[in-house]
Amino acid sequence: MASTASELTWIKQLLADLKIAHEEPMKMFCDNQAARHIAANPVFHERTKHIEVDCHFIREKIQAKDIETPYVKSKDQLADIFTKGLSIKAFENISCKLGLYDIYKPSLRGSVENNDN
Repeated sequence: MASTASELTWIKQLLADLKIAHEEPMKMFCDNQAARHIAANPVFHERTKHIEVDCHFIREKIQAKDIETPYVKSKDQLADIFTKGLSIKAFENISCKLGLYDIYKPSLRGSVENNDN
């Protein structure tokens, strides 16, 4: 989460340098409820004593309203196509959501050679 948060911060600064204003918090979708809670909760508990500087960085960004961490179900996590081995069904589902298509898959429109023009 920390590396993604720093990348989002960099992109927002780049947009600001290009005179493109973006006042809304950036959304960093997360499928880990515990990580979201620890990042957003400013109170430390005994279970979170091991948290490193990265978590403090994310907390500051969330409290400053620079970043939001909305929950997304694991099955709807689009980043999985780039980071995990997926079943064919899951791969096709995510690639469809991303607007990807197989250029080698036969089309229902037929070929140009079969055109009667």
